[in-house]
Amino acid sequence: MKKITLTTLFFLLVFGNLFAQQEKGITGYNNWLDSWTDFQPNKANYEEPTQILSGNITENTTLTKRNTYLLLGDVFVTDSTTLTIEPGTVILGDYKTKGALVIANGSKIIAEGKPTDPIIFTSNRTDKKPGDWGGIFILGDAPINSFGNVASLNYGLNPSSTESISYGGNNSDSNSGILDYIRIEYAGKKTKEFGNFSGLTLAGVGLKTAISNIMVSYCEGNSFNILGGEIDLTKTVSYRSNKNDYNFNYGTQCNIENALAVRSPYISSADGSRCIYVSSYDLKEQADSSKKETFVKAENLTLVNISNDLKSDIKVGLVQEAIFIGPDASFNIHKSVISGFKPAVILDDKIEINNENLEKIKITRSYFNNCKGNIFKKGYTNNDDLESWYGSRAFDNVYSKGPDHETFIDSENSRNPDFRLRINKIIASNELFNDDEEDE
Repeated sequence: MKKITLTTLFFLLVFGNLFAQQEKGITGYNNWLDSWTDFQPNKANYEEPTQILSGNITENTTLTKRNTYLLLGDVFVTDSTTLTIEPGTVILGDYKTKGALVIANGSKIIAEGKPTDPIIFTSNRTDKKPGDWGGIFILGDAPINSFGNVASLNYGLNPSSTESISYGGNNSDSNSGILDYIRIEYAGKKTKEFGNFSGLTLAGVGLKTAISNIMVSYCEGNSFNILGGEIDLTKTVSYRSNKNDYNFNYGTQCNIENALAVRSPYISSADGSRCIYVSSYDLKEQADSSKKETFVKAENLTLVNISNDLKSDIKVGLVQEAIFIGPDASFNIHKSVISGFKPAVILDDKIEINNENLEKIKITRSYFNNCKGNIFKKGYTNNDDLESWYGSRAFDNVYSKGPDHETFIDSENSRNPDFRLRINKIIASNELFNDDEEDE
């Protein structure tokens, strides 16, 4: 019964947005989630590996659909090399060596899947679990806000040269390649010193890099980790990440549009996990204040927390905020839906509430549903002024406590029998959650 209820909620949410008024949340009159996404990746079976990827790739290389590849240990694409991956190719991250793929600064990845033939990165284990393997790192020479404008990945990777893990520079138009119609599953290797890998890390990546139609699911770390650079993200999905769905830091300049993040309070990390985390630095003294601070412009996002008993989960502390905004960062969100969090948005306690900072944080035409509080400042018990400010007519936001089946489907279309029939067929033909959901 639980699975049916949660499945119904999710597909009403997603497909209600896709077929309804197209005003808030993820949009698309053609359902862009069709064919290439998989909300039950643990049920998929793949061929045994026929090729091994290991060490450094220093010559232009093409991975073909007819082979299945094993990512053994830390694999680096270096020396201005291009790694091309054909549609439908499967790359298995090795569980024992926690395989990871790094596209070094100056090299490229051209991974263009198709809606009916996505490229898949997943675990090589039969019983797949979050953190089975490392993840994907793409490094470029676009600006970051560190002193010297250059930094190195601190994840415990083992390159043959430090150049293979360096990123940053002055090239905003840096081109690290193309990722399109890609699934990344069960990544997020845990390290003692550096925490978890992310599903997809974009470090110093520039505007000419094309990132779209990417799904990261069951990651033990952040799903998308954007460190500096200037990048556009279009049609991305983060599903049941243990940490943040989208993490922005180090002076990132990012436009993110048409994104979906689905959280579960039963697998979120105790040390912090949000749909969106926006920061300009880890330590202020390590950031160059003459460089751009992090700026994220978000439009048509759907951020949802799927809970069996939201009130109870909030009470026992399983539910956190959807969006956290750190000091010296700018964040604009427009025409989006946020449902089931405590609260929807939190501003860091170091952010002084004044005109200058409120200009940096714009929240407009968005729908906040079933959140225990909407826009708060961290550590403050009285947030009435913030709630009133963003709840005024000038911003056209809506604070609601309505049921999700009314939130995500507009009333006119939901009464249409043909529309309801389409939704019911979608629900009946898809099982969203894994069988082990009932054991959690």
